[in-house]
Amino acid sequence: MQLLPTDTIWRNVRLATLDPERPEPYGMLDHHDLILRGDRILALTACGEASGGTVHDAGGRLVTPGLIDCHTHLVFGGNRAAEWEQRLNGESYQAISARGGGINATVQATRSASEEQLLRLAAARLQRLLEEGVTTIEIKSGYGLSTESEAKMLRVARQLAQNFPIEVSATLLAAHTTPAEYQNDKDGYITLICETLLPQLWQEGLFEAVDVFCESVGFSPQQCERVFAAARRYGIPVKGHVEQLSLLDGAQLVSRYQGLSADHIEYLDEEGVKAMRASGTVAVLLPGAWYFLKESQRPPVELLRQHGVPIAVATDYNPGTSPFASLHLAMNMACVQFGLTPEEAWAGVTRHAARALGREPSHGQLKAGFMADFCLWDAEQPVEMVYEPGRSPLYARVYRGQVTHGSAS
Repeated sequence: MQLLPTDTIWRNVRLATLDPERPEPYGMLDHHDLILRGDRILALTACGEASGGTVHDAGGRLVTPGLIDCHTHLVFGGNRAAEWEQRLNGESYQAISARGGGINATVQATRSASEEQLLRLAAARLQRLLEEGVTTIEIKSGYGLSTESEAKMLRVARQLAQNFPIEVSATLLAAHTTPAEYQNDKDGYITLICETLLPQLWQEGLFEAVDVFCESVGFSPQQCERVFAAARRYGIPVKGHVEQLSLLDGAQLVSRYQGLSADHIEYLDEEGVKAMRASGTVAVLLPGAWYFLKESQRPPVELLRQHGVPIAVATDYNPGTSPFASLHLAMNMACVQFGLTPEEAWAGVTRHAARALGREPSHGQLKAGFMADFCLWDAEQPVEMVYEPGRSPLYARVYRGQVTHGSAS
């Protein structure tokens, strides 16, 4: 194969393609070259078969797709470490919340913070994920709960994408909880979301999907469906925090609207699994929150497997229930706590995570035509990043064909 002078060859690599059409575990290809043209993968060829362009000798290193964290709450103000200590010392969440703690404390801190302050805090969190090889991330709003403050959070998410080599998928989660000013009028707050907040911020181009918290401590299925119906009027994809604490058939609601993903799903039943299979909705597991809240009900992984529902894994990074900016840790937890295999965990942070963000045709695999977002590792096998989450053997992180982190040049 003769290449253009502007093409790039990453020579002598072991490719964990995560391509499901390849029969080997992880879609592995040994002794190959990865060829790039611009910001896309041009071809995967046998080592030395192509010539021309710029050549990087990878020395036989392992290459995987860039990691995708498909569920985070990365932008927020404040810190709830002291509150967590109070809970460990025996105080109830209700007592803490009555003093202004809980999610209301994060809402107040986020509303009070400037965009510059929120950006600085979020950038530090994001940096830890970049150093683990994350190249695409979803960031939700949901701690502003007003048109002005939700817009502020989403503008910070957009600024992160402009300031860092990362693709950001922004999600509107105004239906996260009820703000204090609407505490006795949940339906009125839903009306504000549907008639004002959602259409205005959509017109400003600040988000690409709509999320809801369908739970007894959040919003009812009927209230969530009002939000989904409003999103449908504008052609906006939807997703949901569902079946985390109880079974409200939220996954079936998400599926009726052909939702991208149903997330948490610890209490999901077989009817919900079947609905997700029929709609193509991805199951997103969030083991960090399960661990931090000391839950006991596990998501129905075997049912998801039986019905062929794609399973993604994400950090759910947030101040109240999953303060872990480590996708490697989430992968480890998904295996240890929920019974995923390491290969399933890898699929969960690559091709299935891409599908959960509506990016399946272009992200999450090493394949001709896909984005040139990938990682080189000083590791023999992909399992190593799952086995030892406290150590990131990242040699180089490549985003859109350009090295952004690591030792390669």
